[in-house]
Amino acid sequence: MSTNNHSVVTAYKDAPVRTVKAGGVTYAYRELGPKGGIPVVFFVHLAATLDNWDPRIIDPIARNRHVITFDNRGVGASSGSVPDSIEAMADDAYTFIKALDFDQVDIFSFSLGGMIAQDLVVKHPELVRKLVLTGTGPRGGKDIDKVVATTYYDILRATLTRKDPKEFLFFNRNATGKPAARAFVQRLQERTTDRDADMSLKGFRTQLKAIKKYGLSAPADLSTFTQPILIANGDNDRMVPSVLSEDLHRRIKGSQLVIYPDSGHGGIFQFHAEFAPVAVDFLGR
Repeated sequence: MSTNNHSVVTAYKDAPVRTVKAGGVTYAYRELGPKGGIPVVFFVHLAATLDNWDPRIIDPIARNRHVITFDNRGVGASSGSVPDSIEAMADDAYTFIKALDFDQVDIFSFSLGGMIAQDLVVKHPELVRKLVLTGTGPRGGKDIDKVVATTYYDILRATLTRKDPKEFLFFNRNATGKPAARAFVQRLQERTTDRDADMSLKGFRTQLKAIKKYGLSAPADLSTFTQPILIANGDNDRMVPSVLSEDLHRRIKGSQLVIYPDSGHGGIFQFHAEFAPVAVDFLGR
């Protein structure tokens, strides 16, 4: 066996947990893939921790890229309390990235993570080389403030049927959506050791408040974005309406848009076999 590649972890389920201290916060993160070059930093969704990334998306990217996932302040194993605004979450993400000594990163974001990533690019355009925005929408986007009601409704439906709320929130409840949902939830269990702490209820509610505020605030000027940007979603996103992906695409010149049929908020997870190569190609170009 060759020794040079021997220590490179390329499966997310085996990625070691590390910590870095910055600005009075201890950030928990995982890293995998070959080091060197520009890393791909993953920005996760509402109520999510390090354990919420689909290995079928991360692993193909980590084959050739240094990949980093992290818990933002107050989430999972990171210390501190969850900020009540998306801008503050973006400031924390910036603090975390700079604490790891990176001058430039690519960002892969999903849902709330995409909102944070946009605010980060608005403030620090030089930090981000390429951006993947999935299942997300722009600041002030139509009906983003309704995420709160949809989320609580689906958590109730899931509780009554003893299912994971993501099965309702991320997937259509039809013949294609239901098995895709179950498969996704199972993939999130592939890591068996050293799993992350769950999101606290208080932190979850604070994130929801921040999303509502973001939805009701004045739009950011996305015409200043010059990075290559890939936008993806399902065609029936109940959490962050699919039209907002089209809105982002219209407002960001030169962006690339992929919409998957008969799928919801978790369209990229349902269509992971199709989407992962698209993401790898986009990030590799």
